[in-house]
Amino acid sequence: MMFAQLLPPLLRGAEITAQITLASTLLGALFAFAAGIGKLSRHRALRWPAVGYIEVFRGTSLLVQLFWLFFALPIIGISLSPLSAGILGLSLNIGAYGAEVVRGALQATARGQREAARALNFTPRQTLWRILLPQALPEMMPPFGNLAVQNLKDSALVSLITLADLTYQAQNLRNITLQTVPILTATLLLYFAMALVLTAAMRWLERRVRYAAGHER
Repeated sequence: MMFAQLLPPLLRGAEITAQITLASTLLGALFAFAAGIGKLSRHRALRWPAVGYIEVFRGTSLLVQLFWLFFALPIIGISLSPLSAGILGLSLNIGAYGAEVVRGALQATARGQREAARALNFTPRQTLWRILLPQALPEMMPPFGNLAVQNLKDSALVSLITLADLTYQAQNLRNITLQTVPILTATLLLYFAMALVLTAAMRWLERRVRYAAGHER
């Protein structure tokens, strides 16, 4: 089989990979902020669930998490499509790691800033949104960029829950054609190209966030 014939199914798989990476990264960012802020809360009803979520999803294998969402949930009456299970599993996983980034960045803000907010009678919510987050967000961006690229690479695991992503298409083609070297080389290059695009997008976003933060000051 000619290389030109191998490329279309790989590109279809790459499109699925790009879709689940984008969706899970965005959803994972929401989980990260919710859990990271929740972990710092003085209210146990918010702090304990956040800590539990972070520890469970940081302390277990992403592959097992995906298997649990796709194969175990239907046993208790909750069925997810391969796409939904893949996006949710990746989101929960990256969110747990991102939560520690959020927590660390918020705690790293100058203590004097928080004391000044209390002196001005700011509520905890006002302190968070008006003082802490604007300063912490630029510091979160480089680790978030690394997590986004890691999420892209981890997305290959969704092929094991029957989602026809790039890795799934590559393995399927390899089994049919037995052309291991060209197929896996093309797959490697496609992942690398997507990682370059994602890295460039995250760096652009980081510059925008830093510019906005500096402009506000």
